[in-house]
Amino acid sequence: MALTFHGQGPVSIADALLDEVEPAGARISVLAVGTWLVQYPQMARRILSGGHDLGNHTMHHLDIAAMDAADAYAEIAGCAQQLRALTGSEGRWFRPSQTRYATPLIEREARKAGYQTCVSYDVDSLDYTDPGPGAIVATVLREARPGSIVSLHFGHAGTVTALPAILRGLAGRGLRPVTLSALLSP
Repeated sequence: MALTFHGQGPVSIADALLDEVEPAGARISVLAVGTWLVQYPQMARRILSGGHDLGNHTMHHLDIAAMDAADAYAEIAGCAQQLRALTGSEGRWFRPSQTRYATPLIEREARKAGYQTCVSYDVDSLDYTDPGPGAIVATVLREARPGSIVSLHFGHAGTVTALPAILRGLAGRGLRPVTLSALLSP
């Protein structure tokens, strides 16, 4: 199963989260917002050097499902350009912003920008609503299954606090967090 994180928010929270997952042997996938990469360019290498995936979550994290094709492409391509400039690659994965599922228009524009797969998720931790660590843990552990893709966020301290209990709970159920690349590759 994969723990995926929307990459934005204070770098101190992102660092704290990575400091929790790495010693536990968990690997995650970060779908970064382009403006966050502009603000914190060191995070691209930090994520990759930890053995994690780094992908695209649009340039400005706007409602991509409400955009026309040109604007959607600009959002996807803008973040891809940032990723290439920082890492030499646009990353393998794209997650649309502010929508759970990619529309046919989003899928088409993502393919034009070099992304063959638009990644969704089946478990929404709702951590972005700041429900408290206990609620985040309960939601993830109740809903996660083998093959699940869990949506979490870097910018929320409650997520960092919840993470050790999530990792212990998943391990107790025989579930190991791996990158999207490990989960979805044949």
